[in-house]
Amino acid sequence: MRKIVIWGSGGHAREINWLCEELEVQVAGFLDERPETKGQVVDGVPVLGTLADIELLKHEVELLCAGVGDPALKKRFAYNTIRSGFRISAPLIHPHVRLSRRNVIGAGSMIFEGAVISDNIKIGNHVIINRNVSISHDAVIGDYVTISPGVNLAGNVTLDDGAYIGIGASVREKRHIGCWSVIGGGAFVKDDIPEFTMAAGVPAVVKKRLDIP
Repeated sequence: MRKIVIWGSGGHAREINWLCEELEVQVAGFLDERPETKGQVVDGVPVLGTLADIELLKHEVELLCAGVGDPALKKRFAYNTIRSGFRISAPLIHPHVRLSRRNVIGAGSMIFEGAVISDNIKIGNHVIINRNVSISHDAVIGDYVTISPGVNLAGNVTLDDGAYIGIGASVREKRHIGCWSVIGGGAFVKDDIPEFTMAAGVPAVVKKRLDIP
C-alpha cells in the first residue's frame, strides 16, 4: 500500500485525505510550518511538523506538496521537499474521473471526482484539478496550477505555470493564461490573459498586476 504525507493541514489537505481514503492510499500524516499545529490530530491524521520532523520516514513515504491551493506555496513546498531528498507522490486520480489514456499527468498532481479530462491533454506537476472540472482536447496545464470546482476549459487552452482559476470560471477555445495569473470566480475568459495579472468579470478583463512570486 502506498503511504503518503500531505503538505498542509487545512481544508484542502483534509479533502486530499478523503481522496486517499477513496483510493485506499494510507496517509501517514500532515505537514504544517506553523509550530502550534504540531501534534494536533486532524480527521484522525496527526500533524507531524515539518520535513525535519519526518527525516526517518524519508524512504518510506511519498510527499504530496499540493495540499494547499496557493500555487506559490505549492512551489515552495515542492522545492524544499526535493532539495531535502524526499520522493514526490505519484498522481492521485479519483475513480469517478473520466480521462483519456492519451493524457499525460505530472507527479504530485490530483484530479477529484466528477472531472472530465478529454483527449491529448498535458498536465504538469503539483496541479490541482478540483470537482466537476471539464477540460477539452489538447489543453496544456503548467506546473503548480490550481483549477477550482466547476471550471470549464475549452479545447487548446493553455494555462502557464502557477495560474489559479477561480470557481465556476470558463475559458473559451485557444486562449492563453499567463504564468502566476488569477482568474476570478465565475469569469468568462474570451481573450488571452497576460502573466502576473488578476482578471475577473464577464467577459474577463485585467483588474490589476500581481507581484512576482
